[in-house]
Amino acid sequence: MRLGARVPDPDRRPGPPWPIVAGGAFAAALLTLPLAALLIEAPWSSAVDQLRAPAAIQALRLSLTTSLLAVAAAFVLGVPLAWVQARLDYPGRSLVRALTTLPLVLPPVVGGIALLLAFGRRGLVGPALGAAGVRLPFTMAGAVAAEAFVALPFLTLTVEGGLRQVDRRIEDAARTLGATRWEVFRTVTLPLIRPSLTAGAVLAWARALGEFGATITFAGNLPGTTQTLPLFVYVTLNGRDPDGAIILSLVLLAVSVVVLAALRDRWLRAL
Repeated sequence: MRLGARVPDPDRRPGPPWPIVAGGAFAAALLTLPLAALLIEAPWSSAVDQLRAPAAIQALRLSLTTSLLAVAAAFVLGVPLAWVQARLDYPGRSLVRALTTLPLVLPPVVGGIALLLAFGRRGLVGPALGAAGVRLPFTMAGAVAAEAFVALPFLTLTVEGGLRQVDRRIEDAARTLGATRWEVFRTVTLPLIRPSLTAGAVLAWARALGEFGATITFAGNLPGTTQTLPLFVYVTLNGRDPDGAIILSLVLLAVSVVVLAALRDRWLRAL
């Protein structure tokens, strides 16, 4: 080093180059501008009347019912799947993990078509279900199935991440004290992953609440039966009351923002 040369300060990090800053600012604007427009253009003066409309209340009540049932189904199915993926080493595990997380990136309409081909009257298992008196397409049960299908990976991935972080020595200690495998799972493992269970359930609920494509394809758009809030927003927007669609869109937006802000770090750790 030549004499008189400036020595960089090790505690001072150089800023990013201006193209990176400009690109990041443009991306942020591109993402936030539509949301800002939704807030600015919302008919706030009629918000209360729009939310109190009987049809909106009916759609909201149905959405809450189907989304909570979908989370319950995802919980019953997703927790065992997460345990298997986190604890068992078997051939094809990576493939199973890819297939079970596919609904994260699968277009929802494609998911609805897949559900029809599997559980429809002429689907793979549809005739057997019909013979047992079970009918899913174009019923509220079908709406629950569609929402559970798209929400299940959110819970599974989050719980799997929590299981991988559990200290296995605690479970082994419980086993040495005479606890059975089921007792260890129920009294030791589940309490240890309770934060992940909560985060996964909330994420799955938010995804189920906002589901549109799979629901309308597999369950239809029947008011009072399968017309959930996102479907009602779509119908309202294409009808004579776009103001109602904007207000109800804000409701779904608020739910998404609250859930993501509260659980973002835990979800990213799970991935």
